[in-house]
Amino acid sequence: MTGAYLYAAARTPFGRFNGALAGVRPDDLAATALTGVLSKAPGLDPAGIGDVVWGNANGAGEDNRNVGRMAVLLAGLPVSVPATTVNRLCGSSLDAAIIASRTIESGDADIVVAGGVESMTRAPWVLPKPDRPFPAGNVTAVSTTLGWRLVNPAMPPEWTVSLGECNELLQEKFSISRERQDEFAARSHRLAAAAWDDGFYDDLVVPAAELTRDETVRPGTDEAKLAALKPSFRPDGTITAGNASPLSDGASALLLGTADAADRIGLAPVARIAGRGVSAVEPHMFGYAPVEAAERALRRAGIGWGDVGAVELNEAFAVQSLACVDAWGIDPGIVNTRGGAIALGHPLGASGGRLLGTLAGVLRERRARWGVAAICIGVGQALAVVVENVTDEVGR
Repeated sequence: MTGAYLYAAARTPFGRFNGALAGVRPDDLAATALTGVLSKAPGLDPAGIGDVVWGNANGAGEDNRNVGRMAVLLAGLPVSVPATTVNRLCGSSLDAAIIASRTIESGDADIVVAGGVESMTRAPWVLPKPDRPFPAGNVTAVSTTLGWRLVNPAMPPEWTVSLGECNELLQEKFSISRERQDEFAARSHRLAAAAWDDGFYDDLVVPAAELTRDETVRPGTDEAKLAALKPSFRPDGTITAGNASPLSDGASALLLGTADAADRIGLAPVARIAGRGVSAVEPHMFGYAPVEAAERALRRAGIGWGDVGAVELNEAFAVQSLACVDAWGIDPGIVNTRGGAIALGHPLGASGGRLLGTLAGVLRERRARWGVAAICIGVGQALAVVVENVTDEVGR
């Protein structure tokens, strides 16, 4: 089997809920990211793209009917370029990258684009169809922005509590204090702001609408300001709007291919997909699921945590991120060194692509060989990918 390599990454800025990207359809956001990543390989004939694999967690509104294919058409690619859309909730675009890498390794395609999109602002309300025509009672519209909806009554109630309550349960299990969570969140904003000021994201982010920079980064955030926020899910809880990721809009894209495709792409590869891992736990413990997913990906890559120089862990909540870092026993200083989702935002279907693109950049910056991208997923799942830096920017 041939190897699968990452050649380029691009994403839109991530907009806040009802913010600068509120007027942009998700299929247009997807097309923007797709066009952005292909602009990095101007010599590539897009007709040579074997497939496009796109992630999306919602699919209930303008992102319906295979938003990946819609992005291909809206981006002006040849109609001969196929596309599919996958849904593993928060892990959708990381799953898309995993599927793309397997497609390449199996020989089914030499060049594949993976990515994902989410507009949490534009996620619609839905009305369930009534059991009979013209019901006399009221019908409730259900928001599709986030979390469980139209729950099957056969599901155990402890599985279907809110995402915030799930993480309060995780906090109880591992005794992770409010102070630690707020410190982690403040660090995310501080590092994200520094990354933008340093120009780290300049080559990774393509403008969308009039937005050129992630909209939820707050450079002045500190522990004192976060400590003043009220708990969001329990009167005496530890999780607030400040130490959890915000609702967001955005898209990400990745260009992958075989080593032999470098001439056609017109670029040298930057990273090799070296290991993949998926895991599942009880639905309400979803925040802890990345622990085993990363361990599996490392084993398949044939390395251990001692070899890893950078980790991109999606910060759905500070508490679940801390629980995973504690379980891995790694140096927190190698985790999310350019900020994380608490600051940058978490448009569900796009976050996995952001993780991989950022990870490749951080590995080059730190001259490190091995990196891990991991993400927790609602309803008790997680994904992880190990990548190897194959550029000259590796300390030997």
